[in-house]
Amino acid sequence: MFTGIIEELGTLEAVKRDAFNMELTFRAKTVLKDVQLGDSIAVNGVCLTVTYFTEINFTVDVMPETFRKTSLGELQIGDKVNLERALTLQTRLGGHLVSGHIDGVGKIKNKKREQNAIVVSIYAPPEVLKYIVPKGSIAIDGISLTVVGHDEDSFWVSIIPHTASMTTLGFKDGGNLVNLEVDLIARYLEKLLNYSDQEEKKSRLDWQFLKENGFL
Repeated sequence: MFTGIIEELGTLEAVKRDAFNMELTFRAKTVLKDVQLGDSIAVNGVCLTVTYFTEINFTVDVMPETFRKTSLGELQIGDKVNLERALTLQTRLGGHLVSGHIDGVGKIKNKKREQNAIVVSIYAPPEVLKYIVPKGSIAIDGISLTVVGHDEDSFWVSIIPHTASMTTLGFKDGGNLVNLEVDLIARYLEKLLNYSDQEEKKSRLDWQFLKENGFL
């Protein structure tokens, strides 16, 4: 579990592929301070497991399914990535609850400056847009952000200069891909509502039943 507060920008150093495995190695500093084998680190919002590390970098295994469902496959050597360690019970929850499981890949539509802020518009797939609400939370490349508005095929967020300088959104432009994860609470609410509807349909206690049995 993560908070969506990016700790540092790492750099992709190496990509190793063979018939069965893919490994990515990232240069980093902050996230390596207390790292252990098996720890989880979110890379552009994707929860990955540390399989090897040194004082200056760490390596993760990436499944083919992860490459298919995220933007990690677009990375090139030298690209910057957002990094965040998994939260602990002592961590300040400055953003929102982020699982590191990507719901869809979006594409930056455009970026517009609005005084000291930058408004970023992002095309998103329908399976993500249905969870988008104004003032709701969204993780973009692992960054916890607040939705400003949305339309039929996209949504937009506003970022401050600090976020622009400390994350990938500061230098990504129109056409670049981003990983999207919707608010966990929204998904659980949908599940509960669907469950309630199903249970109601299975129940014989409805208006017709009450009328047929003389209660109405």
